[in-house]
Amino acid sequence: MSRQPIIRTFFDEPTNTVSYIVADPATQKAAVIDPVLDYDPNYGQVDTRSVDAMLRVAEEQEFNIVWTLETHAHADHLSGSPYIKAKTGAKIGIGEHIKDVQRIFRPVFDATDLKTDGSDFDHLFKDGEHFKIGELEAEVMYTPGHTPADITYKIADAAFVGDTLFMPDYGTARADFPGGDAHRLYRSIKRLMALPPDTRLFICHDYKAPGRDTYAWETTVREEREKNVHVKEGVSEDAFVAMRTARDATLSAPRLLLPSIQVHIRAGKFPPAHANGVRYLTIPVKFKNPEALAA
Repeated sequence: MSRQPIIRTFFDEPTNTVSYIVADPATQKAAVIDPVLDYDPNYGQVDTRSVDAMLRVAEEQEFNIVWTLETHAHADHLSGSPYIKAKTGAKIGIGEHIKDVQRIFRPVFDATDLKTDGSDFDHLFKDGEHFKIGELEAEVMYTPGHTPADITYKIADAAFVGDTLFMPDYGTARADFPGGDAHRLYRSIKRLMALPPDTRLFICHDYKAPGRDTYAWETTVREEREKNVHVKEGVSEDAFVAMRTARDATLSAPRLLLPSIQVHIRAGKFPPAHANGVRYLTIPVKFKNPEALAA
C-alpha cells in the first residue's frame, strides 16, 4: 500500500486558481503545484503574497520543497515557480509538450529572446515518467486538449489534473486556445476516468457551479464518472465535442491571458528588461477593420 501524501491547499480568488503543496510524511520533502504570482494588470504591479503564504506553511510544517510543478502554461494567472525556486532551490517541471506551446506563441509576441526547446525549465516530463517526492512515487500522465501540453501528476491515490477536469457540477475545461482540441480533451478525460474509482482528483480552478455557494476542488474518479455535467459515463465523444465547441464559442478570453502566456512559456520569468531597467509585457493588437490602421 503506497503512503498517502500530505496535501495543503491554497485558493486564489482573484484568479479562481487552486495551488497545492504535496509532501511526503516520511521525509518532509514536498512539491508545489501550480503556484500563483499576484499580478495587477491595472497598475502593472507584481506581488508575491500568494507564494509567500505557501512558503510560510512549508516552513511552519518543516517541508523541504524540492519541486515546483506546472500542469501546463496557464492563461489566467502568472506563475510563482521562479520565486519558489529562488527561495528553496526547487526544480521547475512541466510537460515536454510545452515546446509546442512555445512554438505557437513565440511569433504571437515576437518573443525573440524565447528559446522553443523548453530549456528555461529544469525538467520536461514525458508521458508515463515516474519521479520521487521524497519516498512518494509520482507518475506523469499526458492529458492534452485544453492546451497541447497539459499533464496530470498522479501521486499515490491523488491526481492533480490541472484544467482538464473541473468539479462534477461545473464540467470541463475549454479547448479553444491555440493548439487546443476538444477530441483530445475527451480522450484525456476518459484516460483519467479509467483510474481506480476512489482516486482523488484535485482541480486547478473552481468558479462555483450554479446553486453551489462555496468553492470546491477535490472530487473522485467515481464522482466524475457518475455526475460530471459535461462528460459523465454515457456521453459520446461526438456529443462532448459538439457541446464543448458550442460552449467555447460563447466564452470571452481570460482577463490575464496575454500576460500569463508570455510569462508561463518562459518558465515563469518575465521578458528581459529594456535599457531603462523596466520589463514590459507585449499586447498584440489586431484590427478587425483595416481602415482603423489609418486613424
